[in-house]
Amino acid sequence: MALWGGRFKEAAQDSVREFTQSISYDKRLYKYDIMGSKAHAAMLAEAGIIPESSAKAIAEELDRIEKRIEKGDFTFSAELEDIHMHIESELISKLGDDGARVHTARSRNDQVNLDIRLYLRDETMNIARKIRLLQKALVEKAEEHKTTIMPGFTHLQHAQPVLFAHHLLAYAEMFERDIGRLLDARKRLNVLTLGSGAIAGTTLPIRRESVQKRLGFPEISRNSMDAVASRDFTCEVLAALAIFAMNVSRLSEDMILWMSQEFSFVMLPDAFCTGSSLMPQKKNPDIAEISRGKTGRIYGSLMSILTICKGLPLTYNRDLQEDKEGLFDAIDTVNGILSVFPPMIAGLAANKEKMLEAASDPGLLATDLAERLVRKGVPFRTAHHRVGALVRFAGERNRKLNELTMEEMKSVIPEFDESMKDVFQSPVGAVEGRDIFGATGYRQVASQLEFWKKNLEKDPA
Repeated sequence: MALWGGRFKEAAQDSVREFTQSISYDKRLYKYDIMGSKAHAAMLAEAGIIPESSAKAIAEELDRIEKRIEKGDFTFSAELEDIHMHIESELISKLGDDGARVHTARSRNDQVNLDIRLYLRDETMNIARKIRLLQKALVEKAEEHKTTIMPGFTHLQHAQPVLFAHHLLAYAEMFERDIGRLLDARKRLNVLTLGSGAIAGTTLPIRRESVQKRLGFPEISRNSMDAVASRDFTCEVLAALAIFAMNVSRLSEDMILWMSQEFSFVMLPDAFCTGSSLMPQKKNPDIAEISRGKTGRIYGSLMSILTICKGLPLTYNRDLQEDKEGLFDAIDTVNGILSVFPPMIAGLAANKEKMLEAASDPGLLATDLAERLVRKGVPFRTAHHRVGALVRFAGERNRKLNELTMEEMKSVIPEFDESMKDVFQSPVGAVEGRDIFGATGYRQVASQLEFWKKNLEKDPA
């Protein structure tokens, strides 16, 4: 009979046990369940609720159980449902009445809530630190290409010349916000909920502040009903992971495009690509493609927990057992992405000549000409219209802007003069001229690189 089965005459059917079990996936919480149980038992003894000897025996046996699980010398069974019942049952088996005291003044409702919070407290920080490694790979590659010019894109059309380093650092910025979201979520989940019981707390004189101190929580939950019913902290972590995956997917898309023959801007290392089972010549950016695909999987985990929670009345409902598989899968997926992306970026080779060639189309410098006209006192909208007309003029004659004569220029733009002739000569001047904070100019990108090299040495915590 299950540990909770005193009220029942008959045991659950095997099919019911298999359907309701969560041990197949929540066993990964064993370390946190043991950590919480040790703190809880110590508090019970401190408060005089159980004997000191019982708490000591519980702690020692919990240590032995932890070592057995880590060595693979522990049997898991659907009959015991979850990690909590496995550990408590083992305590009772080894310690008898002493082991039976461990669940005093707590419920699985507040116990599992505590376990998930402890787990996410570690995992959010772990992932934040791994994102730092991805940022470092991007910054190191940007340092390598701080003078490499490429075309920037809007609407996937060539827009203006930018530094390749500037493009890479855009992702460093995105990933910094991802770290911020994870750490913000970590602040809100870092709350002790143990002591809330099943719904209403307990009549026993427990000392929640004692458990708080032992487990290192900065706060204690104020409302027992909210504490056992809420999974918004899980939703928030999954939302942060989903946004991170979205940003990785965008980086993946850029690399997939850049590696295509139409672009030929970059080449990814062989170790991070695969071939075709039919076409011998193929080298496919599969890591980037799979990461792009796995983003949808993480979105699915987020939508799942949001859907589970949206119709639940207070307080705990068994639906909440479904909060873990998607969460664990999303965390595993993100960790997988972060194991391959930093070394893949580090091994990326850029085709500087091809990038510069693509950025050397004089049409990409049309805005620069409009801004030269603004310096002459021409209103920007007028300048924009006249340069647009010049682009049309050149296109109708199948000529590039830098192939037009001075007379042809002046026929469309009366204000055009000798001082503007150099505007179409090279994308170098266009990049160099964008010397304002946050822009793609050489000096600004060099400054941003210094900022990142300095700040990436700091621990996210």
